[in-house]
Amino acid sequence: MKSLLLLVLLLPSVASAQPGYANPRLCAGCHPAIAKTYRQNGMGRSFSTVKPESLLEDFSKTYYHAPSDTHYEMLRRDDKLFQRRYQIGFDNKQTNVDEKQIDFIIGSGNHMRTYAHRNPDGTLLELPLAWYAEKGGYWAMNPGYDSPDYPYGRRQIAYDCMFCHNAYPRTPPGHDRLGDLPVYSDVMPDGIDCQRCHGPGQRHVDVASTPGAKLDTIRAAIVNPDRLSDDRQLEVCAQCHLKTTEFRLPHAIKRYERPDFSYKPGEPLASFALTFDEAPGPAKSTRFETASAVTRMRESQCFLKSAGALRCTTCHNPHDIRHGAEAVAQYNSVCRQCHAAPFNQAVATGKHTSQTGCIDCHMPKRRTEDIVHIVVTDHLIQRTKPTRDLLADLPEHHYDGATQYHGEVVPYYPNPLPPDTASPLYLALAQIRDGANLAKGIPDFERSLAALNPARPEPYLDLADALMLSGQVPRAIFAYRQSLRRDPAYLPALLELVTALKTAGQSVQSAATAKRATEIAPSDARAWNALGQAQLDIAQPSLALQSLKKTLTLDPETPEAHNGVGVVLAQSGDAAGGEAEFREAIRILPNYGEPHGNLANLLAWKQDFRQAAYEFDKALHLNPRDTAARFNYGSMLNSMRRFDDAQVHLEEALDANPNFAEAHDLLGTLLERKGQTDDALKHYREAVRLRPDLSHAQLDLGAVLQNQGDKEGAAEHLRLAAKTTDPALRQLAERLLQQLNSPQR
Repeated sequence: MKSLLLLVLLLPSVASAQPGYANPRLCAGCHPAIAKTYRQNGMGRSFSTVKPESLLEDFSKTYYHAPSDTHYEMLRRDDKLFQRRYQIGFDNKQTNVDEKQIDFIIGSGNHMRTYAHRNPDGTLLELPLAWYAEKGGYWAMNPGYDSPDYPYGRRQIAYDCMFCHNAYPRTPPGHDRLGDLPVYSDVMPDGIDCQRCHGPGQRHVDVASTPGAKLDTIRAAIVNPDRLSDDRQLEVCAQCHLKTTEFRLPHAIKRYERPDFSYKPGEPLASFALTFDEAPGPAKSTRFETASAVTRMRESQCFLKSAGALRCTTCHNPHDIRHGAEAVAQYNSVCRQCHAAPFNQAVATGKHTSQTGCIDCHMPKRRTEDIVHIVVTDHLIQRTKPTRDLLADLPEHHYDGATQYHGEVVPYYPNPLPPDTASPLYLALAQIRDGANLAKGIPDFERSLAALNPARPEPYLDLADALMLSGQVPRAIFAYRQSLRRDPAYLPALLELVTALKTAGQSVQSAATAKRATEIAPSDARAWNALGQAQLDIAQPSLALQSLKKTLTLDPETPEAHNGVGVVLAQSGDAAGGEAEFREAIRILPNYGEPHGNLANLLAWKQDFRQAAYEFDKALHLNPRDTAARFNYGSMLNSMRRFDDAQVHLEEALDANPNFAEAHDLLGTLLERKGQTDDALKHYREAVRLRPDLSHAQLDLGAVLQNQGDKEGAAEHLRLAAKTTDPALRQLAERLLQQLNSPQR
């Protein structure tokens, strides 16, 4: 054992993810052959830093994403890789240019590769463009980015994504609860390592390094999946390959008390997470997704009749995955272990072809619905191959709150759920977390909370989010406060409470809550941005400017903060500064409609009407129900004497928000100009009903009533208009009042 000890000590040191985990490079000291073949497998190459010598992709290619009118370039400079995106702007030049260095590559390249950029705060940003191996290799958008609404989203790589795409990383303290920012510490692991299947290995290394240690003692110090029960052995694979769906459901729920990277092979998977599915139905029975190998296998008669004997490792050696003809021959030989005699008999009686290729017919390759650019083997072992074209191109699904699954969410694994007191809580949580079954789930979840009275804050955050989703804002505010009673420093609940209070019209309380968030997390850009936005809502522009600039010091790429700074600068008379901030917000997030509308309004004020119209059109393409942009566009068109076009936008604004007093007033002016006085009066009256202090509407209404001979009605509204602080408006109202009181009239 002395030579082994020497070998271990000579290996370079790499920080382990958690106590008990060893430097993964140590495994090769005793298992060099296994380590060598494993590193060639997809799991061994699942995550890596940029290594130019291992690139499969053609980085000379460009890609144009038509739905978002966006161009992408993949660039290679020396040993560094970059992803660059831009659009062609109003002046036919490149605009909204964003270039990010690729720091990590996610995926082996067997099917695809995704690229990640590491932010200064330790979060990882998934870049929009991916590489797919099918058809000789090509570039296309990552899943979820193929819609015009999503191609620029600052999508952080969450812990549950990293869970299945890498070995366990190090994470800083205080980032292990629901809603916490997914921050990664130190050097990232370089692919899924041995300990994901064999458990923490430091004790095994220590025992193996002890002179005279017995072989049985060394083996007992590590998990060998072959020695686990059938269920525990299957769960080693199922921790990542048991996914019922990648679409909103949720497919699995991690127990509140478990940190994200705490599952260890050999423990029941249900002690870490519970898996759920849609209720049985036609749509579910035909869906096929990428990470569903275990799920599909468990539905197969071969599995069901094997009493647990059929496992992933029946066909796959995880240390040495075969490919091509060699793999097919191996898989077919496994089938013949049980089916040789039935196969020969079926061939003899003409009931089966003499072809011996089991896999092509009974486990065919199919295009997946969640990642439409890849094809994988369907692990549902079927009697007959489906007749439809399983490789035909598919459009990407874009589910939202209206089109996602709505219905009962049922246990999938384990089923039934474990007989513990928390199971009803998690079953109810499955109904509400993604909004699938709110009407039933919310009261069930509340009953479970009342029965268990958990000390942790996360369950109340889940409840509050569900109540917000169902439109029960006051009850949601109470639930957020219940969460904060259990931990006053729970930042995710504080930030959500800020939004809920704003939604409820409690702007002052919203700002006070945001202030608390900055005191609790003074280095969190989200907290400062929330405070700055809340201060804008309560008309504290100077304080908002300070808070938003603090946000940008912590995270210069916060588009909402740039937009807010632009609003303050523009309103204070710094048009150039405001324009620069709006353009920066758009550069960071081109599908962010609000700064497009703000920039358009500023350009209209500068009488740059053509470019303003371009930006208004962008804003309204991104959000057709943006009432502020509609109104401002209508106002600009009115000033350009394009009255019919102005009327269209004002009517659209009122369709989206019937309580928009200014839009009623301006639409009344347009209708009055067209001679539709009765219709104009209706809008003027509605404007002053909604906003009695809207002096311009009071003046317009008074003037029409005066022209109609209603002196008493006109005087009432003109007197209200004359109270304005606008001197020109006040002067006009007073002149009309004088005319009204003139003896000639």
